[in-house]
Amino acid sequence: MRGQAGFWDIDERYVRLSEAGDPLEKLNALVPWDVFRKPLAKALKRSDGTKGGRPPHDPVMMFKIMVLQALYGLSDDQAEFQIQDRLSFMRFLGLGLGDRVPDAKTIWLFREHLTQAKAVENLFARFDKHLAKAGYLAMGGQIVDATIVAAPKQRNSDAEKADIKAGKVPDAWKDKPARLRQKDRDARWTVKFSKAKAAEDGKAKLRDIAIPAFGYKNHASIDRRHGFIRGWNVTSASAYDGAQLRNVLNRNTGSTVWADTAYRSKTNEAWLEKNGYVSDIHHKKPKGRPMSEATSRANGRRSKIRAFVEDVFAQQKSRMGLFVRTIGIARARTKIGMVNLAYNLTRFVWHQGRTAPA
Repeated sequence: MRGQAGFWDIDERYVRLSEAGDPLEKLNALVPWDVFRKPLAKALKRSDGTKGGRPPHDPVMMFKIMVLQALYGLSDDQAEFQIQDRLSFMRFLGLGLGDRVPDAKTIWLFREHLTQAKAVENLFARFDKHLAKAGYLAMGGQIVDATIVAAPKQRNSDAEKADIKAGKVPDAWKDKPARLRQKDRDARWTVKFSKAKAAEDGKAKLRDIAIPAFGYKNHASIDRRHGFIRGWNVTSASAYDGAQLRNVLNRNTGSTVWADTAYRSKTNEAWLEKNGYVSDIHHKKPKGRPMSEATSRANGRRSKIRAFVEDVFAQQKSRMGLFVRTIGIARARTKIGMVNLAYNLTRFVWHQGRTAPA
């Protein structure tokens, strides 16, 4: 019938998508998705189906939906719509036009099960193990940094804020469970300072800019040789970066650690030395005195190396649209952990493309 899409029309459309360089096709072809099947089955612990009911969706396919959400910054409702709408998404998931597409509620429940099982850490570690087997060993030392991940701002009174900081539930919320469910008591406010640059004429007096932010922090370390995220942790936005150093460092063939001045402390320096690391962390400016030229040059050298981790965070926020829509640090950890894993997946595809024969 004229105007009605047929089998060969869809097939031709897929060919044209491939010719245009569909990035999801490359991701699908190069990532060994079955390495995630075992940790997913362990986390979900589903029944054997003897009690009846509609059979569950394939866990690897559901996991790939979470990868799509991480790559494109999609909510559950947006993910359901985009899978229905985009042929590239359907092909990536192995779905045909007549197949049942998971709805937003199903996607939410799947992620909730993984959150309750704390499965993202295991999934991340499983792919890191695959990277090592593929020859991408953590090499060249580690670069450590943290970035703020925004969450929806909370509008609370001063008394409610005080109760939250004290770990209490405000009295006004106790009898309103619906309101309590919408309040994130784990995210925190912090202030990010942006250093003012000197004016060209040297006369104008400039001030540093203080930018308030609300949400969480993604603490991460990357290996210098390949640029993969090797260790990570999630805290509230107000957490001190330096206290997370030992939580994100991972095994590496190199012993050098690069980080900014927030990570330099007597405690961290002693811990690094005790555990066989070599500190190349930025030195702070002496209080009340100018920084020496030698220290300034050394910091400049360190900054050129540290810039690589800034590229990781920039991709997560701009291209991947990293933003926490969920409530609570457990769900935020799943969200941010999936973005870290999705970044490694795309980084793996990039490396494989470099080594592929022309």
